Amino acid sequence: MDADRDKLGETPAPPRKAGFGATMRAVFWSFFGVRKRKDYEHDAANLNPLHLIVAALIGVALFIGVLVLLVRIAVARG
Repeated sequence: MDADRDKLGETPAPPRKAGFGATMRAVFWSFFGVRKRKDYEHDAANLNPLHLIVAALIGVALFIGVLVLLVRIAVARG
């Protein structure tokens, strides 16, 4: 019997694509540069490119927002 087939002789279902939450986590950890090679390969195979672009834009917007907030706090105290 083929190793890729289950006990009933049917082919296994294709791997599920990652959801938007998984994409956000991948982008978050990628901003810090701490992704394991295994995780990177898994993400490359399973992440939806549209989700990836949207998650990256959200991440950049949050990053810029936090920087602007920190600068405003620092200037207000000075």
